[in-house]
Amino acid sequence: MFDLFLILTKGGPVMIPLLLCSVISLAVTIERICFWWRIRSKELARQMLGLVEQGEVNKALSVGEGSSLPVARVLAAGLAHRNPSPSKAMEAAAQAEVSILKRQLTILDTIITLAPLLGLLGTITGMISSFGIMSKAGIGQPHAVTGGVAEALIATATGLLIAIVTLIPYNYFTSRVEREIEEIEHYASRLELLLHSKEGAT
Repeated sequence: MFDLFLILTKGGPVMIPLLLCSVISLAVTIERICFWWRIRSKELARQMLGLVEQGEVNKALSVGEGSSLPVARVLAAGLAHRNPSPSKAMEAAAQAEVSILKRQLTILDTIITLAPLLGLLGTITGMISSFGIMSKAGIGQPHAVTGGVAEALIATATGLLIAIVTLIPYNYFTSRVEREIEEIEHYASRLELLLHSKEGAT
């Protein structure tokens, strides 16, 4: 552990923002994992559709309004505005839910881009330091140059590592957003069909 700390300190001042990026990336990843874990079940949406099919629209509406699930809130918006235009109401509600689903993803995207650039900055400052030492110590003392080279390589490797590790959850969360949007559209279409069939029956 102490050796790792020494290696990181050799990376130079750019390691501070890189460390901050890694902490933010970890925090956002944990928060998004907890978020997707909470909304993983679609049982409530199926329950609402079942209540509508049984004619208990108001009960289905109350169930959806009291839920924290995006798909349930979208269905609740359609039920609340079922007389004028449920499809438009669900479309507007879905747009609001999409912004919630994509929350924090821009932070991960920024870290994926920023971390390698910070590593490159560390490379440049490290090489500048190396050439400065070389100009004073001369080429005959290679050990005097290795400190700046180590700073450059450590910063670059750290920046790339942070970007790579952040890219994995970012791609996963992006795909989860797309799947969630597809499921919202699926349940919204089913609800619209049920409402039309109920209107036709009456």
